[in-house]
Formats: sequence, C-alpha cells, structure tokens
Amino acid sequence: MNLKLIVAMVDDSKTNLVIDAAREAGATGATIISSVRGEGMTPEKGFMGLELTASRDVILFLVAGTSARRILETICEAGNFEEEPGAGLAFQLDIEDAVGLSTQMPKIMEEIAGEV
Repeated sequence: MNLKLIVAMVDDSKTNLVIDAAREAGATGATIISSVRGEGMTPEKGFMGLELTASRDVILFLVAGTSARRILETICEAGNFEEEPGAGLAFQLDIEDAVGLSTQMPKIMEEIAGEV
C-alpha cells in the first residue's frame, strides 16, 4: 500500500482554506486537532502573563503516495507558508499500512493506479 501521511500545522483562520485546497488536489479526507500551541525560534512575548500566540490547528491527511507531493505543494501555496512567516508548515511521512479506510480506499486505489 503506497500511502503518505501529510501533517499540516496552520493558524486556525487558515484551516478550512488548507483543507479545501487539499481536497481539490486529491485528498479524500482530513482529521483536525484543534487549539494546539507551538513556538518558533523566538518565543512569543506575553502581556501580563497572558500568551499572545494565535490558536493553531494540526490537520492530518492520509493520501495516496502518488498524490502526496502535489497535495503538499497545494497546501503550502494555499496557506502562504513560504511568503508569510508563522503561517504554517507541512510535511509528509511514509505509512506502512492502515486500516479503517473502507470508504476512502476505492478513491485512494484509483489515484495509485492512475499514476503508475
């Protein structure tokens, strides 16, 4: 099974934009983990003990390996990751095997077969 997991960490205001772009590029679904927190190279300064960091979401996409790079680049473009510091980041991981994909597997297998 040629699957990839794309993990995108985005400002919560861009979550729907990134998901819609990923679907247009071939993603069959997404899992959203809301309200996560992270720090870059320089920690954000707080005001009177309160954090000023924006709320972020982690979005997980399990996709056909043949479509992964296209989806990853589309996510990057939709979220302005390269142009806007702190807008987000995304990466992909190899998936050895997966279960529970009965509704998505026909579309994923179609993507894999079409790219061979």
